[in-house]
Amino acid sequence: MQHSNHPAPWQRTAAGANLLGEDGTLGVTIFEEMTTLAVATGAINLGQGFPDEDGPAVIKEAAMAAIAAGANQYAPGKGNLRLREAVAAHQERFYGLTPDPQSQIIVSTGATEALAATLLALVEPGDEVLTFEPFYDSYGAVIALAGARHVTAPLLAPDFQPDLDALEAAFSDKTRVVLVNNPHNPTGAVFGREVLEHIVRLADRHDAVIVTDEVYEHLTFGVRHIPVATLPGAAERTITISSAGKTFSFTGWKVGWLSGPEHLVAAVRTVKQFLTYSSGTPFQDAVALGLELPDAFFTGAADALRAKRDLLSDGLRAAGMDVYTPQGTYFVVADAEPLISGSLFDDATSLARALPELVGVAAVPVSVFCHADGAERTRSLVRFAFCKKEDVLREAAERLATLKDRL
Repeated sequence: MQHSNHPAPWQRTAAGANLLGEDGTLGVTIFEEMTTLAVATGAINLGQGFPDEDGPAVIKEAAMAAIAAGANQYAPGKGNLRLREAVAAHQERFYGLTPDPQSQIIVSTGATEALAATLLALVEPGDEVLTFEPFYDSYGAVIALAGARHVTAPLLAPDFQPDLDALEAAFSDKTRVVLVNNPHNPTGAVFGREVLEHIVRLADRHDAVIVTDEVYEHLTFGVRHIPVATLPGAAERTITISSAGKTFSFTGWKVGWLSGPEHLVAAVRTVKQFLTYSSGTPFQDAVALGLELPDAFFTGAADALRAKRDLLSDGLRAAGMDVYTPQGTYFVVADAEPLISGSLFDDATSLARALPELVGVAAVPVSVFCHADGAERTRSLVRFAFCKKEDVLREAAERLATLKDRL
């Protein structure tokens, strides 16, 4: 059998996610590597972003009741009507948006599938997809799988807000999609109105679709999340993606959704129905119940996370790192340059690989969320997750505080 010189789809996907070595060998994700190290050393794993305790009992009970009642077969391809109606009501309650649950909302297998279906539906070889950098690794993977070119605009410390001139320069007439993760993983930045309005103007100028990943929409600290779709001129070109995993601490349920103008949602649904078709039937009505919880739940979840952020940040400062306080998500980025300078470590990656053995804490270097230039720019940055129990974070902070003395 003859093979072409072009990379296979899986190779493009791996390369897009920084998993393909220069010699063509396939590596593992940094999350798998750090989790393996954490297990081997008994370290506290602050590398992968998942909570270590479940969300509200009332939502779990609703899922168990649905299973017992027989909701165990395929859901409709668009998702259960109750969840689509709950998403619409949530969008109106918090943001004044009024998507039609019949034609402008679909339920997906987590936000990841919604993102993949959207890009595979709208992007083709020769197109460009613009993201900020650092970027969540699945973005690079799916952009590459679709055969598009991944273009980035940098987010720089200390506030990780985009430089508007650099953002404008990153757009071109080939920009088909601008993918905005807000609140932003891994930096914890929350983009303000000026930045978002500039994105809308640039997307309009270049006739690009705006795709927003808003899975951390309720996890902000002292700042308000502004969905792009609420801005003037944005709704007709914006697909908004979110999910239940981060808000309700049920990441394993993989229930997500997207909303937008009917013609774009129909295009995405065409692809999505041939990926999973549908999933998570008993979880969908349970998530609908979650979206209907009173405002106090959503503000309380953010307040609890803010306290955890501050607890871990104190430990990172005691370790000798510079901490960039996040405005959202459940990640904090710290600059390890004060520890790397004059040490045996070349960069944050080598430090992160040593941390589980050194102090019993695992984290991930920010450079893995970047292309080569961005990796060099972020070579001293490390990301830690603070979506853990307070006693776990307190122990992690105490361990980290000993780091300076161990180097």
